[in-house]
Amino acid sequence: MKTISSVVEHYIKTKPFLLSALSQGIINLTSLARTMMPELEQELGKDIKQGAVVMSLKRLSEDLDFRVNHKIVKVLKNIGEITVRSSLTDFSFAVSDTILNKQAELIKTINANPDVFYTSSRGVNETNIVVSSSIKNVVEKLFSDEKQIARTEDLASITVKLPKDNISTPGVYYYIFQRLAWEGIIINEVISTSFEFTILVSEEEVDLAFKVIKDLKNL
Repeated sequence: MKTISSVVEHYIKTKPFLLSALSQGIINLTSLARTMMPELEQELGKDIKQGAVVMSLKRLSEDLDFRVNHKIVKVLKNIGEITVRSSLTDFSFAVSDTILNKQAELIKTINANPDVFYTSSRGVNETNIVVSSSIKNVVEKLFSDEKQIARTEDLASITVKLPKDNISTPGVYYYIFQRLAWEGIIINEVISTSFEFTILVSEEEVDLAFKVIKDLKNL
């Protein structure tokens, strides 16, 4: 049986930014209830009182404050080393039968220069290669026969080490990316392992992105 509390919770959970704002107590519950009521009444098939919606939102926000903040903040406070690299170029190539051989040649070149940044990720149809801009000409030459889908220059990377309990705590990545989105930061690419993730942003936004992530440790 549908109740006011259940439809209110469903409404909030389908709107991630609203969910975050509610959990942080930065939203006017009365105004939110007024906005929600037409949809809730349609869902329940009857008229409801605004006060009942407000009370459901209040209970939900208190519950979210515990579930979201206490678990996630514990992980974020233990964020490890944050490493920034600048002057990067991101290449995107179509997957082919020969592209792995080209990558092997590129890795041989990079191994001779440990100061060069390199990372790669492969999807179903695309392979991304991110390198220091100082060797972008090497990539262009080695992959000249491959189908280049896109190339983005003047990028910077931010690599973050996460504590081991991040893999058993839901919402950690969402919380981080939500904070970056609130600041209007555009993420060009995300590359992750079990306990580490790297984001690529424009060099113009890297200082702000670094501050946002660093500040998470002080929540």
